[in-house]
Amino acid sequence: MTKVWPWARSARHPQAGKAGRGYWGAALALVVVAALGGCATPPTDPDALAAYKEANDPLEPMNRYFFDVNFAADELLFKPIAGWYYVALPNFAQDGIRNALRNLRTPIILANDLFQGETDRAGTTFSRFLVNSTMGVGGLFDIAARMGMQYHDEDFGQTLAVHGVGEGPYLVLPLFGPSNPRDLAGMVVDTFLDPLTYVGFVTKIKNIDLAATVLTGVDERARNLKTLDQIRKGSLDYYATIRSLYRQRRQDEINNGNSPPAGVGLDGGATSAVPAPPVAAFLASKEPIGTVPTAYDR
Repeated sequence: MTKVWPWARSARHPQAGKAGRGYWGAALALVVVAALGGCATPPTDPDALAAYKEANDPLEPMNRYFFDVNFAADELLFKPIAGWYYVALPNFAQDGIRNALRNLRTPIILANDLFQGETDRAGTTFSRFLVNSTMGVGGLFDIAARMGMQYHDEDFGQTLAVHGVGEGPYLVLPLFGPSNPRDLAGMVVDTFLDPLTYVGFVTKIKNIDLAATVLTGVDERARNLKTLDQIRKGSLDYYATIRSLYRQRRQDEINNGNSPPAGVGLDGGATSAVPAPPVAAFLASKEPIGTVPTAYDR
């Protein structure tokens, strides 16, 4: 899925009305204002300038500030909640929740498969939905995967990339986490593609999309408790590691797991150095990127 602080998507609820629209406006205004005073000065040394361009992070001072804010919120609130979730629920229950949440995301994935002209993948997505919604008891069991129809994720940020839209500068959004202008725009479009955005309005059931969002975030965070700690402990610069990890993973998702041409890296740039474990292990996994990098470490 498009990969943000999942619990921060409450503004998606249509019943939020003006409050929801006000949240989006305030969030974007905050980023714009902070960006005006948060630009990093390009270095003059040729080697340093090359590294600066490869990082694609002209707003680094602002991004580091929001990164620290998000990290504090995670340590104080989200990580403890995810820890209790991990301990309290057996593995099969967590897998069932995850399968059901993936099933609910099918309309977004299917739409973006079609937008990208990936008819074969669209067929797999639709077939998975039919099989798992029936034989899989509403998606609790991933029967389709056992039949050879593996899950894949798509979002409108990837669709824009497939059609040649550049990522723009790296961004760390308050609460939303790692992103870029292309993925931020894609996240907004995916909001309108998500049926849960409208279910609460039609059925008068309040906060149904918020409940799914929070549960998705808790489940994703619980699945990377150990891996994320290992990445942090093994990083000389945790912020830079997360930035590189996010950008590499997004490029892998855009390429549908296919290797880019030799010598080509992020958004057509030069290839980066080979990441060290456990970063390499995370990049090889198939977990979606959330607020922080996620990896299935159970």
